Parts: sequence; structure tokens; C-alpha cells
Amino acid sequence: MKPILLQGHERSITQIKYNREGDLLFTVAKDPIVNVWYSINGERLGTYNGHTGAVWCVDADWDTRHVLTGSADNSCRLWDCETGKQLALVKTNSAVRTCGFDFGGNIIMFSTDKQMGYQCFVSFFDLRDPSQIESDEPYMKIPCNESKITSAVWGPLGEFVIAGHENGELNQFSAKSGELLVNVKEHTKQINDIQTSRDMTMFITASKDNSAKLFDSTTLEHQKSFRTERPVNSAALSPIFDHVVLGGGQEAMDVTTTSTRIGKFEARFFHLGVEEEFGRIKGHFGPINSVAFHPDGKSYSSGGEDGYVRIHYFDPQYFEFEFEA
Repeated sequence: MKPILLQGHERSITQIKYNREGDLLFTVAKDPIVNVWYSINGERLGTYNGHTGAVWCVDADWDTRHVLTGSADNSCRLWDCETGKQLALVKTNSAVRTCGFDFGGNIIMFSTDKQMGYQCFVSFFDLRDPSQIESDEPYMKIPCNESKITSAVWGPLGEFVIAGHENGELNQFSAKSGELLVNVKEHTKQINDIQTSRDMTMFITASKDNSAKLFDSTTLEHQKSFRTERPVNSAALSPIFDHVVLGGGQEAMDVTTTSTRIGKFEARFFHLGVEEEFGRIKGHFGPINSVAFHPDGKSYSSGGEDGYVRIHYFDPQYFEFEFEA
């Protein structure tokens, strides 16, 4: 397996995301550049220019017409995917930490950080109503008083949003009324990443408490746990196998104190059913900040603190591999 190395960022990667078909890979980092690449060969298709601070999150809608990005420059921006033109700009009071399109691509949600005296909010805008964006008036805004949201995704059919918090809580908010539907606390520390399964019935969380956990999307029932010795920054579910890939390493502030040879910076593969690790892939010169499976399950990508994105195509052995429990 020879990875394709994507060099398009000067600072550490914050998130990578495939579009629904998987032909494009979007990458954002702590520099203001939003890149889009062809996932098949790693060729850069283009950039979305306009942000003036670190970009924390990126999402594409289901037919890859629009791209959404949220940044520390206190804005959430909507782009035309094909032309790179900025279509809308929503100004916020603090950094935008997570963002996402609902299933139909009509409604966007984003969460803002609790900083500089402003509290953490989840805002919902309907793109079919241009006046909401023009007046910076979301049709709904949910305050989160206790602990700020560190990652969030849409649930199935756009009925609710699942949010992971700094204190390890998971909350499910209704996208219609804004009420808190379910609250669970399975993690002891911050939830760094949430990713849903292909059919959105389940999702996996990655946490600073050195574990990743699998939950049911609707009930938030905890189903599986995957434990490591280090903080998990990102976790993704394979669309074709019962496999999970975890990316992590250690806290960014401790990075200079360790040698890469110790093998802290590998992507780790776990089997979903028996919760056992069955493989590791080396590569990055620092913690992995974001992992994503290609929608066809034949490759995966990882973005690291080293500013590189690596696309790994699996060897044929991977598809023949049988896990002996």
C-alpha cells in the first residue's frame, strides 16, 4: 500500500471529508486555505479562498453542489463547489467549530465556541430562505450553557443533531424545536470527533479519554468501545466491513517530546464486532487529527498535525482478510 501524499497546507490539518460519491476529498487546516482534491490520484482540483483564520470544519452537501466551512475568523461560509465562488457568509461572535448540511442539503447547522464572553450556540439556517443569511438571523439557535460543543453531526433524515461536548457528554437536539431529546455521558473527557455510518443508523465518537465508542444514532445507546493508550482525535467506520479506523497520537503540546519511531502516530484498525485491534498503518510525523473512509470502502485518508494528508488504497489482502476471534 503506497499512500498518495497531498501537500496543500502549511499548518496542521483540522478535518478531511469525502463527498458522497467519494471522487472528491475536502481538506481544511489551521491555515485559511480550503483545498479540494481528486481522491483517485491526489491531484488538486482547486481552493476556496476567503477565510482569514484557521478553518476548523468542512462539509459538502449530498450532490456536491455546495461546500460549507467554519473558521476561527468568526465566520461560516458557503461556497459553490465547482467554481469556488463564495455564495454566502454568516458572521458569528466566536469561532465556528463544527458545521454540516442536513440530508437534503437545504439546512445548515454550525456550532460556535464559548469564548470572549460569548456562549456556545448551535445555529440552524434554511438556505431556501435567503433572508436568514442576509440578516444573520438563524431560524433556530440552541444555547449550550454547561460545556461547549467540540464536534457535531446531523442524524438520519435531518431530524436531529448529535453533539459531543468538552466534558464528554453527548446530546441529541431536535432540528425542528431545538429541544434536548437525549443526553448520555459515556466518555470522561472531550469528544474530538463524531462520524456516522454509511446508513446513518450508528455513529462513532473519538475522545481524549483514549477511547472511541459506537452508539445508536436514534437512542444514543452505547454499543461498542475501542480502547487505546493515547487520546483519539478521529474515528471512522468502514462502509463495507465491520472495521473502524482510529487516528490519534498525543496532545499537540507534547508533540516535540517524542520520537516518531515509537510508533505513536499510526492509524489503528479495530474489528467492530470483537473490539480487537488487527492492524496499524504508519505514515505521519505527528498525531493524526482526522481520518475518513472512502464511501466505497476501498481506501481511507488521514490528515495529520504535520500538515499532510495521505490517501491509502488498501491492498487486495485487506479484502480477503478474515478476522479469527
